[in-house]
Amino acid sequence: MNTAVIPALTDHLIGEGIQGLYVCGTTGEGMSLSTEERKTVAEAYVDACGGRAPVIVQVGHNSLAEAKRLAEHAGEIGADLISATCPSYFKLDDVVAIVECMAEVAGGCPDIPFYYYHIPALTGSSIDLVTFLQLASERISNLAGLKYTDTKLYEFQECLELDGGRFDVVWGCDEMLLGALATGANAAIGSTYNVAAPLYTKLISAFLAADLSEARRLQSLSVKMIRMLNQFPFHAAMKAVLGIKGFDLGRCRLPQGGLTLDQTQTLQSELQTMGFFQWAGSMGTKHER
Repeated sequence: MNTAVIPALTDHLIGEGIQGLYVCGTTGEGMSLSTEERKTVAEAYVDACGGRAPVIVQVGHNSLAEAKRLAEHAGEIGADLISATCPSYFKLDDVVAIVECMAEVAGGCPDIPFYYYHIPALTGSSIDLVTFLQLASERISNLAGLKYTDTKLYEFQECLELDGGRFDVVWGCDEMLLGALATGANAAIGSTYNVAAPLYTKLISAFLAADLSEARRLQSLSVKMIRMLNQFPFHAAMKAVLGIKGFDLGRCRLPQGGLTLDQTQTLQSELQTMGFFQWAGSMGTKHER
């Protein structure tokens, strides 16, 4: 685990317009790390950020006791917010049960905002989120909102508008950012913002300027980029792109693994052909492990 690269990567992301860091989430392979490793990574990002942008620490775990300890640790190191997936080995489709699980986790650090991380493609949990928010708001004192990683814009809109816009619902599907903005999204957290932040900041600017033609063009580039990345194991490809851009984060943990040299070269060639390195932001400084 190469935490030495975290300060340079943090500087790079903030320099490209990223306004917050979501640590130990799906792209960060939080679920593949030990509790101690997750603590080390979270602390490294909080230190590297130095208050320049909020740091959200994802603390979800199949063990609620471990998740609660991670939440406690996030508060101790000065994280700004915490977030958690629900337990996923034993699949949960009961809203009340998930509320109770998240109350247990959020209670580990009740003094900072808590966001439920809804990602049914990985957790297998497809609950009614409006009902979740209604019930959880009575049970979780620090509930601030959701990290919504799904594609149901109608559900996303319902959650945004619930109780007069009481909850902060953050969009999590990169290739549908424009649709989410049109639906009312005020913030987004996504995997490919790590490698193409300027693309998305320009897309947001075009939308706010009512230049929908340009916004659609930029979203189309995002879709094409993600389609390319998905021709490989996605998270391994993400790490390969970061390596090409100068940030050596190593290979993904098993069971994901990494790309071969030939795959990495093919990926780089394909990205060059589509102009990725012209519109996806600056290169970093090369770091050796």
